[in-house]
Amino acid sequence: MKRDLIDASVLDMKEKVVSIRRVTKVVKGGRNFRFAALVVVGDENGHVGAGLGKATEIPEAIRKGIQDAKKRLIKVPIDDNGSIPHDYIGKFGSAKILLKRAPEGTGVIAGGPARAVLELAGIKNIRTKSLGSNNKNNLVTATVQGLKELKTPEDVAKLRGISVEELLG
Repeated sequence: MKRDLIDASVLDMKEKVVSIRRVTKVVKGGRNFRFAALVVVGDENGHVGAGLGKATEIPEAIRKGIQDAKKRLIKVPIDDNGSIPHDYIGKFGSAKILLKRAPEGTGVIAGGPARAVLELAGIKNIRTKSLGSNNKNNLVTATVQGLKELKTPEDVAKLRGISVEELLG
């Protein structure tokens, strides 16, 4: 499947830092401290991406994370009531996240790492449950993976070679 590249420069992006970790390397002269920043970017209108930046300074790590996230943008299908088209379980490593449709007025019911991704994707009504690992990096990646795999009824109808009315019954 050919990857659709999205030009981040034309979108009005917001970014959210999910986590900043201090990584220590012990060397002959003492300890070297570096920082790893997990950042999510999105336009709150169906585009979202996550990236990891590593550097010796926190602001530099965040800048690199934003740059990485903009390279990995995906398009998220959102239905009429601001939810997802169908339920799905996103998987990455041992982290799994259950993404469930929700009716209007539900809001975003999600834990920290998943919430950042869903809010910046522009999803208004969804229920999620983290299954398995609670590693922030893997949860964010599993959420993005799950959103990437979602299909609209139009996509499914086209794949099956039938009309949307026949598909929905």
